[in-house]
Amino acid sequence: MIIDATDLILGRMATVVAKKALNGEKIDIVNVEKAVVSGTKEVIFAKYKRKRDMGTFKGPFWFRRPNMFVKRTIRGMLPYKTEPGAKAYKNIKCYVGKPIEGEAVSIESANISQFENTKYVTVGRICQELGL
Repeated sequence: MIIDATDLILGRMATVVAKKALNGEKIDIVNVEKAVVSGTKEVIFAKYKRKRDMGTFKGPFWFRRPNMFVKRTIRGMLPYKTEPGAKAYKNIKCYVGKPIEGEAVSIESANISQFENTKYVTVGRICQELGL
């Protein structure tokens, strides 16, 4: 299954992807840099900078590339330390842009356009702010 992450709320998309991956589906997510996180710029940037700065050379790691940033968010919704969770995590691939051909679907319940007057920041902008 190919999911287009354009204008999808990151957390809502991640829950749907995690459930499908636990059911054994292989999932490719394209355009991950266009996924959004809801909230004001100042709050979001401060939250992710704090998470990034909290780690040492041993971890926890917050990636600065959009594809790994999204995959790390999805990992938080999987029991990745168990065998079924690790298998589900391996079935998820995230891509910047659209390098694979095929019909990409969107998740309507996670689309930002259904909410009025919502402030948001794209994942690409967050990663740029973290120092890509």
